[in-house]
Amino acid sequence: MTDRLALVLGGLVLGLIVLDLGVLHTGATLFLARKFADLVEYLSFWR
Repeated sequence: MTDRLALVLGGLVLGLIVLDLGVLHTGATLFLARKFADLVEYLSFWR
């Protein structure tokens, strides 16, 4: 992955988080964070 691509993807993720929290006022970011924590816990079982 090039630096330019990483910056674009990072900016896209940050933009979507700002859109979710600032404009839409939904809990999608919190929902995804909780699901990601569950995924990490599940994957740690396979370690």
